[in-house]
Order: sequence, then structure tokens, then C-alpha cells
Amino acid sequence: MKIAILTSGGDSAGMNAVVRATVKAGILKGCETWVVREGYEGLVRGNTGDQPKPISDTPQVAEGVDTSLIDNLRFGDGDLLKNGLGDYSGSQGRSLKGRYIVRVGWDDVRAWVGEGGTLIGSARSATFRTHEGRLAAAHNMIKEGIDALVVCGGDGSLTGADVFRAEWPGLVTELVNLSKINETQAATYAHLKIVGLVGSIDNDMSMTDLTIGAPTALHRICEAIDNINSTAFSHSRAFVLEVMGRHCGWLALLAGISGGADFIFIPERPPNADPWEDEMCDQIRRHREVGKRTTIVIVAEGAHDKALNPIRAEHVKDVLSDRLGLDTRVTTLGHTQRGGKPCAFDRILPTLQGLEAVDALLEATPETPSYMIGLQENKITRVPLMDAVAMTKAVSKAIEEKDFDKAMSLRDPEFRESLAGFTATSTLYQEKVLPPDQRMRVAIMHIGAPAGGMNAATRAAARFCFRQGHTPFAIHNGFRGLLEDNIDELSWLGVDTWMAKGGSELGTNRALPSIDLGAVAAKFQEYSFHGLLMIGGFEAFSALLVLEEGRKYYPAFHIPMVHLPATISNNVPMTEYSLGSDTSLNALVDACDAIKQSASASRNRVFVVETQGGKCGYIAAMGALAAGASLIYTPEHGITLDTLRRDVRYMKARYNLDSKGKSEGRLVIKNEAASNVYTTDVITKILKEEGGDLFDSRSASLGHTLQGGIPSPMDRARAVRLSLKCMSFIEKEHQKLLGQHPKTRHASPDSAAVIVIQSSSLKWVPVQEMVQHADMKNRRGLTPWWIGIKNLVEELAGRPQLVKLHEGDLL
Repeated sequence: MKIAILTSGGDSAGMNAVVRATVKAGILKGCETWVVREGYEGLVRGNTGDQPKPISDTPQVAEGVDTSLIDNLRFGDGDLLKNGLGDYSGSQGRSLKGRYIVRVGWDDVRAWVGEGGTLIGSARSATFRTHEGRLAAAHNMIKEGIDALVVCGGDGSLTGADVFRAEWPGLVTELVNLSKINETQAATYAHLKIVGLVGSIDNDMSMTDLTIGAPTALHRICEAIDNINSTAFSHSRAFVLEVMGRHCGWLALLAGISGGADFIFIPERPPNADPWEDEMCDQIRRHREVGKRTTIVIVAEGAHDKALNPIRAEHVKDVLSDRLGLDTRVTTLGHTQRGGKPCAFDRILPTLQGLEAVDALLEATPETPSYMIGLQENKITRVPLMDAVAMTKAVSKAIEEKDFDKAMSLRDPEFRESLAGFTATSTLYQEKVLPPDQRMRVAIMHIGAPAGGMNAATRAAARFCFRQGHTPFAIHNGFRGLLEDNIDELSWLGVDTWMAKGGSELGTNRALPSIDLGAVAAKFQEYSFHGLLMIGGFEAFSALLVLEEGRKYYPAFHIPMVHLPATISNNVPMTEYSLGSDTSLNALVDACDAIKQSASASRNRVFVVETQGGKCGYIAAMGALAAGASLIYTPEHGITLDTLRRDVRYMKARYNLDSKGKSEGRLVIKNEAASNVYTTDVITKILKEEGGDLFDSRSASLGHTLQGGIPSPMDRARAVRLSLKCMSFIEKEHQKLLGQHPKTRHASPDSAAVIVIQSSSLKWVPVQEMVQHADMKNRRGLTPWWIGIKNLVEELAGRPQLVKLHEGDLL
């Protein structure tokens, strides 16, 4: 099969990662791989004139050696694409002028994973929308022998792809009648295989939780909000931010949550009040009356009122200035939201989706529909492309018809939950939801190592309490702080700035309640706690287990108790995601980008990068995938002498195959506990010794830098969502206990639970059930979902193929 990939419509971070993954996966599956420059316009233009010969600078290989990867290593145009020299005739006389469908090899897309935008170009083609344009595109594809197409773009691009496939048989017949192709070609290319991936910063495609580029755009917005907040605080100013989102308010909504905004305007749910100015001013006035010094209002570019009259940032500014007397400024972020290098998730998601796209093409038949590769929670999915496009268009139609309830119902559940979460955490309610006899005293505690999102989760839990009428108590410094009465009542304004704060504002340590279980129970009774929220890692899970077992002896523990996983190690059993792990991955990727730049400048240097993670290799594995590492060592797989011997052989083969004078700096990611014998220092010295004149080796330990920094928007948004679910769970379980006699209340085992993300859903797992899935000795789950990532990383580096090459195989 010959696979071509194009990027179309507006660019988005992560598109290059898609191209890289598709090319490498195609080669690994035995396919020829091509890129189409300038989107559909490139298909229409095709290739004209003489084609330059592929550059062949790889060594000859001994007879009998597998050359499938070496034969597809590079074809000479990778540097032209990456460096923007496509239309420039260099010293070698190579140019991409007149060539829009270009064959690429393994090394032609190297180091693309961290590049922003799209290196193969994108365009909105008016010609492709015509029948004549699609006929020319079909002809150009058949001339090059291409029978499969991967399209990365928005709903318009994917609609064009499906129309192209539906018309294909007719286009082939027409080309035969015009004598542009022969009957043999018509029979060979009778069917076109197409798969779509959604590249859109707006996250506006239905039937997928995230689109490629949306997380990075959210990063850009939150960086701006965090910066604006400091100057707004200094002058007690209001700022109105306009963000992208013509038909979808995802960016405005998630930025509102992650940035701690006071008010947002999104297309799907305009303000209820008429005029809307009253609703906004009433809310912001209450915030200012309790002493809030900053005001942030976020306006999606497609925002409107219930009558579909546009809401503009400038008008919002005038309202805030005139009616509330606030010194107000407007900031329009514009195309800065599209730019810059992709965040960690916008490298991982496109890579996994690109691999799935190739599998979908290989499994496609004339009867199967064109698929769109999507995401549900943590699971890569395939859905019929046109079903997703139809639902996406239905949202726009519902908005046009002013049926906003329908528009919201067509968005994914997480979108609806996020809007409810924003309302719950941004509104200062004057009246409490629950009557006094149903209100609780809720204890909130951080346990274990600090992780990004802990403070955001605490803020959300506290704000939930204020709305419902509960009293939130902060227990500082974990169970030791509890025993020392280091407890205070949280306030609505006191937690206002916590959303963007890293670390732990409550203080945290690894002490378990078993240090003095009876004294802990006494403190629970003294403060009359009705519920407990513990935010932390494996220690919090262990603490919950101790408390649940302590119910046999201490009635004070017969209250709802919840663990919200928060640890950079992501080692809590049964959950695929923990707060802090995304922040840590981004810190790791930023560090690896800088290290790889240094390594590449030296041309022939390998860096062994040591990460944290304890006995869990999640950060190392996912970080290696996002950073484009060559090798990875984790505790789950361990390190043996034979492994190191094979890795040295691979590294030698890889450097021998590099273009002369253009060797690439390479990364080896090692978890801190991967081996007690083969330490980072030992591995570095082995690589340095064995590398000889081929490559040098250095090491870098990232240490506690992976725990610090500003939490990522994803960690903040998920912290709010999961924290609110935890509080609702505590409230529900408390209601059950209220039906029992106060002196004989008995909480069920299910009321001591952990909230987990599994594949495509959120679940509550009783802590006793969690134990069955835990490796208590190594402090991790028994069956990590990501365990196959190590092999995937090394496949994308070519290790399985090149490790078979011995000295003497390259002539």
C-alpha cells in the first residue's frame, strides 16, 4: 500500500507529530509513505516536470540482512520540508518546486514531533471543492500509485475527504473515458481508502473528547491569563480576553476553569438574563464586594446572547467600566493560540492516533466507512467520519435555531460537566443549596509528594462546600498536622488564587494515620468531621485503606472518605490518570527539548536523562514517547546486561546510518529506579566507552524539577472535574448515613473509595477492591495500561530492526 498524508485547513500544534507517526508506522507495516504539500491544493496540483532522483547515502548492507527500514531511511527532501527550503534551489540543485506529492522516509520526518504548525503546509483549497479539482486530485494520486489517504484537519477538511472517497469510483471511470489512465490502472485503484484525524484548536468536533492542537492552544491562553493576573492584581483591574472559538466554546470554557475566570461567554450557552449585562455585573459585583482585586472575563469569538446578537470584548469592557467603575483592558490573543511548540499531550495523542490511522487503512475494505480517529477519556477510538461531522454540524444548526439545550446535549458529557463545574466554582452564591440539617463539616488533606493540580482540586472542593452550605476544613501537613491541630476553615476568597499555584498550599508529607490511629480518630471526633477528601498518591491510597480498616474499632471513621489520585508517578492502581502527571510530563518534555538541542548541536551525543517516578515507569515511558527518545528503561521491564549489549549494538547501527556530518543528538530516558546496579552513571559510561568515534555520552538528572512549576491546564481542569465529583460522592454517602441512628451509624465499605479513570469512563472503586489490583511492595498497579509504550517508543526509533545489525553487516 502507498499511503499519503496531508494537513488541511487551519494549522494546529501536533500536526507534525501525526505526519511523523503515520510515516513511521507505514514503513514499519511495509507501506510506501508520501506527504502532500499545501493540503488538498497539493493534491490538485500534483507533480510536474522532472523528478529528482532519491538521495542514496546509506551504507551497503551484507546479503541476507533485513533492509526494510534501511531501504526507506530517507529520500532527500526531509531537510527541505523542515527548514522551509521547499521552493529554493540549493547547492545540490534539489527543490520541491512543481512537486506537491513527495515521497518521504524514516529520517525525513525525524525530530518533527516537537515542531509547531505543519511543516508540509496547509491551505484552504477552493479548487478541490469543484468536481474538476477532485478529478485532477484523483489523477495525480493514481499517477503516483497512491491508494490510501490520511487527512488531518477540521470538519470541513474531513467532509471533503469523505466526498472524495464517495466520488472516487466515478472519478476513476471519468479518467478512463478521458484516456488519462488505462483499464489496468482503473482496476488497481478502483477503491480509495481514507481515514481522518481532527486537527483543530477549537476542539469543535463531536464524538471525540479532544482534537489535535486544542490542548496546546489552551496552554497558550492559560499562560496569558496567568501573566495578566499579576498585573491585574497590582492595579485591581479587570481584563476581558477574547479567545478563538467561532462555533465552539471549549477554549473559553476550559480557560475559564483553568484560569479562575469570573465570567465566560460561549456560543452553546449564552447568559440566561436579558439583558445579559445584568447577570455579569451582579456576579462580578459580589466578587468585588468580598475583596477580590482581579476580574477576568473570557469571550469566545463566536459568543452571542440568546437572540444571537454578537457579544464583543470591547462592549464587555465598556459595561464593566461604565456600570462597575472598573479599570478595564481588552486583550485579544489571536493567532498566538495556534503558535508555538506542542505540549506533551499534543505529541502523545497525535502519535497514537497516527498509528491507529495506519491500522485503520490496512484493515479497510470497500464496504467499511471512512473512519475518524478520536479519543474518549483515555482510549483511542474509531468512529464513522460522517457521523462525527453530522453531529458537529448539528451543534451549529441548534445554535442557529436558538435551541441551546440541544446544542449542549450534542456536546460530549465532559463539556457539560465542565460548564457546571465552572458555574459551581466561579459563582459566589448568596443562598445555600442545602438546609442546615444536611450540611457537613468536610476535611481536606494533601498526602504524599506534591503534584500539580492539588491546589486546584482543593479550591474546587471548597467552592462546592460554600455553594451547598458545607464547611470546608484545611488540614495542614497531613496526619501530623491533624494531630497538632494544624487545622483552619477555608474561605471563598482565600482559595481564589490557588488554581495556578503549583506544589501544595496545605503542606504535605508521607505520614500515614497508623502513626497513631486512635489519636487520629479522636481528632475526627473532636472536629465532628462528616467527610474526608484526601488528595495524593499511593500514600493517600494506603491511608484510606488504614482508615477503612480502622472502622472496626473507631466509630469516627464511619464517614464518607474519598481519595483523589494526585501524583506525578501516576502509580495509583486501577486509574489511568493522576493529577500532576500531565504537569510533570510537560516539565520533562521542556527539559528534553533543551537537552536534545544541546545533543544535536554536538551532532553525535547521546544524553541519558533520569526521571523521577519511584518504582513506576509511567513518566519515563510517556515522556520518552512525547520527546522522541531512542531508548527507555523502566522498573517494570528492568535492565539486564543482555539488554545493554543489544542497545549498544542498536545505537552503533543508528549512528552508522546517519548522513555524514548530520548525526542527530539522541535521548535515552531512564527511570530513577529502573535498576540498582545499572545506574544512570553506569549506563552513560558504557555508552561513552562503546560509542568510540561514533558518539559521545552525557547524563542529566531532572530530579525534583518534575514536581514543581505551574500546573498544566489539563491538570487544573481535571482537578476541578474530579474534585467536584468527589464532593458529590461524599454528599451522597452522607445522605445515606443521615437515615441511620446517630449512635449506630455504619458506613458501607463502598463509602471509602477512590475515583479512577478507566479507558473511556470514570468509576468509583472501593479501597478494599483496589488492594487486589495493587503491587503493595513496589507501590504501583499490577497491570499498568501504558506498559506497551516502551515497545512503541523503541519501534518508532527503529530499534527492533536495527538491533539485528551486527558489526560487518554495514559495508
